[in-house]
Amino acid sequence: MSGLDPAELRTLFLFESLTDEQLAFLADAGRVEQHPAGATIFPENDPATCFYVLMSGTLALTRRIGQDDVETVRTDQRGVYMGATQAYLRDDDGPPRVYTATMRAVTDTTFFVLPADTFQQMMRTWFPMAIHLLEGLFFGMRSTQAIVGERQRLSALGSLTAGLMHELNNPAAAAVRATGALRQRVAGMRHKLGMLADGRIDPAQLVKMVGLQEQIIERAAKAKPLTALQASDLEDELGDWMDEHRITGGWDLAPVLAQGGIDVECLDDIAETVGPELLDGAMHWIGYALETEQLMTDIEDATERVSNLVTAAKAYSQLDRAAHQWIDVHSGLDSTLVMLGHKIGKEGVTVVKDYDRTLPQIPAHAGELNQVWTNLIDNAVQAMDGSGTLTIRTARDGDRVLVEVCDTGPGVPEELRKRVFEPFFTTKPVGAGTGLGLDISYRIVVNRHGGDLRLESAPGDTRFQVRLPVSESPSR
Repeated sequence: MSGLDPAELRTLFLFESLTDEQLAFLADAGRVEQHPAGATIFPENDPATCFYVLMSGTLALTRRIGQDDVETVRTDQRGVYMGATQAYLRDDDGPPRVYTATMRAVTDTTFFVLPADTFQQMMRTWFPMAIHLLEGLFFGMRSTQAIVGERQRLSALGSLTAGLMHELNNPAAAAVRATGALRQRVAGMRHKLGMLADGRIDPAQLVKMVGLQEQIIERAAKAKPLTALQASDLEDELGDWMDEHRITGGWDLAPVLAQGGIDVECLDDIAETVGPELLDGAMHWIGYALETEQLMTDIEDATERVSNLVTAAKAYSQLDRAAHQWIDVHSGLDSTLVMLGHKIGKEGVTVVKDYDRTLPQIPAHAGELNQVWTNLIDNAVQAMDGSGTLTIRTARDGDRVLVEVCDTGPGVPEELRKRVFEPFFTTKPVGAGTGLGLDISYRIVVNRHGGDLRLESAPGDTRFQVRLPVSESPSR
């Protein structure tokens, strides 16, 4: 016997409707515990072995977030309960149940305590219908959340894949077009070379012209980019010169020569080298050479772009890396920006990177953090509705790394800020969001990494702040 009067249990709102027999059972099965002020009744993440009901005193519940203990509840209300509150649920496939917070006594406290097994037996025996309803609600919501969460990830993956395919298509199509044009230019160049070398030109003069061609190509490689007005003026000068020297198709050649940094003085050198009788063929041959170089540069740029996109996709997916590793957060942020580049560019959003490159590497699940960056950046782009500035900022915040995703959108109203991390809550139109992106991000940052995810918002300045520890959590 615990020595507890069943009538005293009836004064607690949780037990006020029980029968005398049921109260007698509880008085016999439970016990009274007293704890002095400052005592820890149970720590977070320990096995949930007992169900606690406050009889007197004041308690506080805290959760560990990063390196800080954050108080979530402080109360002196008699009858409040905590501890093994879900012991009555049968979940044999799930992980062992643990205390989800640390409970401490603020003042001297007295609790009525039931072992978790006894609490489960009591609930399932006395309230079978209620238990079936609660189990259906609990496991149904968990299953729904898992299905919708998976759909959210698949939807995000589909969007990223479509964007990636679009980004890959541009340089791939450019490379195909440049390759086709290059084939034509090389054929034309061979034809012109054959005409120049058919015996009508002195071999020594041909050698000089080949050397001049190499100088022109080298000059083109070092040419400074021209403004549109400068290029137009230069094309006019080159076109006039070629008209004066009766070069066929001079106006077609002028843009190629101008892009290669060729000026009138260079054309005079060419004319002096080959003579008037071979000038037309030589000019077209040199034009083909310059265009060939430009096309090869275009192909190199396009294939390098494809390679960079594949590298970014590989880094984003983390397919070749361990699930948990030491990472540089900037790598994940950059690869995510590349993966979302199509959407960001289409929306007309300016991206600003304000990185602190001195930040240390942190222990993390890189692939999961990339999912967080995707959700936050995607939300920021949508919030700006087509135009604005997206700022990605990193900094050191004590013993944590701070990542801020900032946008210049209209902001989140104060009454909604406390709800943005709730499952299924969304301010987007029907069909535009599931309401799980921020919930998933919160669980990844807080539960998986021991970090912190917060929102600060004002019109024109909304910031999602992610803080991640720079050292391994003791629980890992």
